[in-house]
Amino acid sequence: MADSFTPMSRAAMAARVARDIPEGWYVNLGIGIPTLVADHVPADREVVIHSENGILGVGPAPAADAVDPWLINAGKSPVTLRPGGSYFHHADSFAIIRGGHIDLCVLGAFQVAGNGDFANWATSSNDLAPAVGGAMDLAAGAKRIWVVMEHTTKEGAPRLVQTCSYPLTALGVVGRVYTNLAVLDVTAQGFVVRDMVPGLTLRDLQDRTEARLVAG
Repeated sequence: MADSFTPMSRAAMAARVARDIPEGWYVNLGIGIPTLVADHVPADREVVIHSENGILGVGPAPAADAVDPWLINAGKSPVTLRPGGSYFHHADSFAIIRGGHIDLCVLGAFQVAGNGDFANWATSSNDLAPAVGGAMDLAAGAKRIWVVMEHTTKEGAPRLVQTCSYPLTALGVVGRVYTNLAVLDVTAQGFVVRDMVPGLTLRDLQDRTEARLVAG
């Protein structure tokens, strides 16, 4: 039988994250789906987006005919700069991160465990990824970590798990997870479901989740 619900697109997931970011926060966006969040922050809201290669005030992606090849984010994608934005040295950018000045970091992940552990840089010890990279600094330095990712792998395996089986990025730091099916808070009781796509039931969601879910 066909599913009675429609998973969110990546753009819709990013828009859902953007909707929840409070006014005045300084926010770092990781590579992948998180970078799309910048496209959905209204121009009249003061959310200051940071990119670890040395930008404060990242705006939405430029139109195809307005790309500045010198203005890119940490994932090497072209970006724009909001009024009042600035560029600075890479070392200063990491001083912002390590100094605890980032209110929120939104990252992608391969897995998130019910205790807030997450893995986002390698899927095995033989992975070709050279190292954990800046995600480790962000996980340690940002005041909050939210993860945005698909709820399952392409093969249907759960990404919300009891214990991460991939090499960890950080322990116990994830506070909220946004997937294409739901929004979940990480609590002492595990994943608490705060929102789901229309037509999806808690049982449907649990069937696609390894970790135990709690109704919010």
